[in-house]
Amino acid sequence: MDGGLSIFRMKTFDPLCRDGRLVNAMSVDVEDYFQVQALAAVIPRADWDRQPRRVEANTGRILELFARHGVSATFFTLGWVAERYPSLVRRIVAEGHELASHGSDHRRADEQGRDGFRDDVRRSKKTLEDIAGVEVRGYRAPTFSIGERNLWAFDILAAEGYAYSSSVYPVRRDYYGMPDAPRFAFYPLQGLAFEEYPITTSRLGRRNFPCGGGGFFRLLPYALSRAAIARVNRQDRQPAIFYFHPWEADPQQPRVRALGFKSRFRHYLNLDKTAGRLERLMKDFAWDRMDKVFQRQCP
Repeated sequence: MDGGLSIFRMKTFDPLCRDGRLVNAMSVDVEDYFQVQALAAVIPRADWDRQPRRVEANTGRILELFARHGVSATFFTLGWVAERYPSLVRRIVAEGHELASHGSDHRRADEQGRDGFRDDVRRSKKTLEDIAGVEVRGYRAPTFSIGERNLWAFDILAAEGYAYSSSVYPVRRDYYGMPDAPRFAFYPLQGLAFEEYPITTSRLGRRNFPCGGGGFFRLLPYALSRAAIARVNRQDRQPAIFYFHPWEADPQQPRVRALGFKSRFRHYLNLDKTAGRLERLMKDFAWDRMDKVFQRQCP
């Protein structure tokens, strides 16, 4: 690391173990198919309420998947979704999952000024807490949009009462990425206990490669994700952080014809395979909520 990133202090802890296996962190970004960054140019926010909504049913199927496998997860939920589906938010909590914030309406953190970002994360936290009746301690920036240009976002999150973020992806991508950030849990603020939990990567040579879910989980063979997560557990002795969206397991979602080839390829490829791969992932590894994975220790 260089420059300002060199001040980051790694979090040291004994990973949580269960039945002889290291426990990884499972997370879901609760947003609808039309709210992703790739569709922002063709479906503006003003049109969101006119789109066919599928987030409630899709998230319900994810909750059923977790229940079948006895998995608890962290649901990073948009305030926009919570306002329209309060019963879904309450169901998430009632079934033993952690409720966390994904912002109010999927605005990138690096496209908001400090005041706009502060208002966004404050409103989303209050919305979720008022609906669910539980404290919201975690935040994930839409499109992993906390990077070197807006490290000030961590100060605001801590000031607004969040305990942790999972907003950094230590890779280089067209939409996001902070490749020189630590690969594992770290403290981004000097003198404060606020923590950042980066999405998991696999280190090959001098480069980090994505292996924490999302589009790469759909685009590449499942065996690659399984091998990479196992390597992080075995060689790095660290819990992996996996994420996905409910729409990624919905092959019947409406097709947006105005998308360019690259975005269409990324968004729609292998939607019909995601559910089966998630079933395998639940069996191949041990999983739990973000807060439990990073705050509890092996006996």
